[in-house]
Amino acid sequence: MTLKLYYDLLSQPSRALYMFLKICDIPFEQKIVNLKNLEQYTPEFEQINPFKKVPVIEHNGFKLTESVGIIRYICREFEVDDHWYPSDSKHQAKVDEYLEWQHLNTRLHCASYFLMKFLNPLMRNKPANPEKIAEFENRMSNCLDIIENVWLKDTQFLIGNTISVADIFCACELEQPRMAGYNPKKGRPHLTAWMEKVVEATSPYYQEAHKFLNTIAEAKPNQSFNFKF
Repeated sequence: MTLKLYYDLLSQPSRALYMFLKICDIPFEQKIVNLKNLEQYTPEFEQINPFKKVPVIEHNGFKLTESVGIIRYICREFEVDDHWYPSDSKHQAKVDEYLEWQHLNTRLHCASYFLMKFLNPLMRNKPANPEKIAEFENRMSNCLDIIENVWLKDTQFLIGNTISVADIFCACELEQPRMAGYNPKKGRPHLTAWMEKVVEATSPYYQEAHKFLNTIAEAKPNQSFNFKF
């Protein structure tokens, strides 16, 4: 294999890339970087990615560290169905529009809520500030309402009626707050129907990528997990 994917399925963009490579039947070498064991900070991994984050790809000696850049590169370098990242300039621009928008919206707010309510308290062994949780939840909820009422207003998927890489990235981000007990589908029928379509279109790899996340999301309140921070 000439393509290596460095990833951890606890990472939202790692899940997106893992699913995409599987769906498109692109062979790759799986290089798991265990985030809960802080393997991203080892000198060995720093040689792979000085930013100390996943995902990363290495393709015939060429390294790339940003997930959106990686997905675009894969669509250029490998044979994938055109609907994922359309060759038509205007259709491609609409996919890019979401991918650029998500950085300061879907990804920022869902990840921030997850960190504030779930991960930071776990790492510090200290309960989160309820007022801060409410503040971050409100920001995230407003973002999800925009997805419900703007991005998905008249379409089955984010970009028209055909699935694209934008849908995979978005769905993986929306799954993250479920580990903190938040259901993004509640009260959002368009978003709910869309997520069901994304799962159906990417099965069985969607379920495979979210197996551990689902275990955490569905756990009893006092159940513990083997996190080593």
